[in-house]
Amino acid sequence: MSEQLYFDHAASAPRREEVIDAMERWQHGVVGNPSGSHRAAREARRAIEEARDEVAQFVGARPGGVIFTGGGTESCHLAIVGTTIAHRRTHEKSVVVASKVEHNAVLDAAGFLDREYDDVEVRYVDVDADGVIDIESLREAIDSNVAIVSVMTVNNETGVCQPLDAVTSVANGSVPGGVVTHTDAVAAAPWLYLPTVTATIDLISICAHKIGGPVNAGALIMRNEVALDAVVPGGGQERGRRGGTVDVAAAVGLAAAVRLAQKELVDVNDRVVDYQQKLCAALSFLPGCAITAPAARKVPGTVHVTFEGLASDELLFLLDQEGVCASAASSCSSGAAITSHVLAAMGMSPGRAGGSLRLTMGAETTEQEVDQLIGVLSSVVYRLGQG
Repeated sequence: MSEQLYFDHAASAPRREEVIDAMERWQHGVVGNPSGSHRAAREARRAIEEARDEVAQFVGARPGGVIFTGGGTESCHLAIVGTTIAHRRTHEKSVVVASKVEHNAVLDAAGFLDREYDDVEVRYVDVDADGVIDIESLREAIDSNVAIVSVMTVNNETGVCQPLDAVTSVANGSVPGGVVTHTDAVAAAPWLYLPTVTATIDLISICAHKIGGPVNAGALIMRNEVALDAVVPGGGQERGRRGGTVDVAAAVGLAAAVRLAQKELVDVNDRVVDYQQKLCAALSFLPGCAITAPAARKVPGTVHVTFEGLASDELLFLLDQEGVCASAASSCSSGAAITSHVLAAMGMSPGRAGGSLRLTMGAETTEQEVDQLIGVLSSVVYRLGQG
């Protein structure tokens, strides 16, 4: 098969033409430093602030709360580490609370703090068999020492949505004055209306390349003012919260991407949910195939399945040979041979988790591509089964 079938939008979505056009002005010739005072600098600063306005609107926050970063990983790291470092100055002990199914951007930031500081503790919250956070486990993890609670909006592997309102209710109800909350909304941004879904959360992380924008572009958005230390100080940019000259093209590209995502949200959801249902119905008939978290609320763009007796790396190799781009888990993980920490937290057996497959769609996905994928994947599964 010569045609490429791209079903890995959760790893990186195709760059949108509108994003390329928006960034073009800021990728050639003189691009002023937004911190300067001459005309070129003022033009760059104006573009940055207009982008900040659009990103703020996308999440439903004030423009002053938008901190431009180099992507979703940096955004999550800044939220976890910056908040905890600030918390340590006024507390004898600082606790980071995170669900066991968080992206490694959150888990690694928490792990870094745990290793580096004796007065920092990390508490991991259990999830159920669908990967939904256990509210009672969360309640037990929270006390007056908690610096931040981080629960993702949508899981990047399974597409499962988390009950953020319940998370915030428990977090704020357990400690007088409440605690700081953070959500990794990277996987949610193409599918959910973030002003409503994340309305009760203090800090929200997004990135551009999962919604058709450039890589190395993201933002941490502060809905409510919280104590946050810059992880990279110096220069005083971003109101002292993140040092370094802001990349004008990256900020403009992120703004263009969120503008498109917001504009197309309803139409894309309506179309892709039909593809999701079609894929799930077809794949459920394949030998040894099980749909992951079938009862949970999920975003339309993700279909996660496992195959008993098959290996992810074999599936992905043969699919790649047929022109299908897919993945086994997060593209930030070390490889298909390592069991997903998300599936392990859900209690899935290593044998079944070892045959996982993540198929993710986006605004560009067509019904014809879905039909072709069903045919190719069916052939691959039967070939492996006969081997």
